[in-house]
Amino acid sequence: MADSTVETNASVPVALRLVDREFLIACAPEEREGLLESAAFLDRKMRELRANAKAPGFDRLAVLAAISVTHEFLALRKQHTGSDQSVTDGIAALRRKLEAALDAHIK
Repeated sequence: MADSTVETNASVPVALRLVDREFLIACAPEEREGLLESAAFLDRKMRELRANAKAPGFDRLAVLAAISVTHEFLALRKQHTGSDQSVTDGIAALRRKLEAALDAHIK
């Protein structure tokens, strides 16, 4: 007797549209929504670049969009890392003040 269970983590094809071109990308069902959101973001970025480009070939738009999105990502990551460090420094300063206050109170 053949096994009739369906594999829940199997990849399924998802149709994505980027600047009037369609691509089929396989992904896990739980990743579908994120993939569609990412493709919509990339499509908007590519259309924005196409509106301002002199030679808006698809490949060129894709590379420019990749560079633009990567630049935004790295800037946000750097900002986030800086914020994390600020929080860590602030907590360390508060801990030192608390320890000093407790030491003064105990003495």
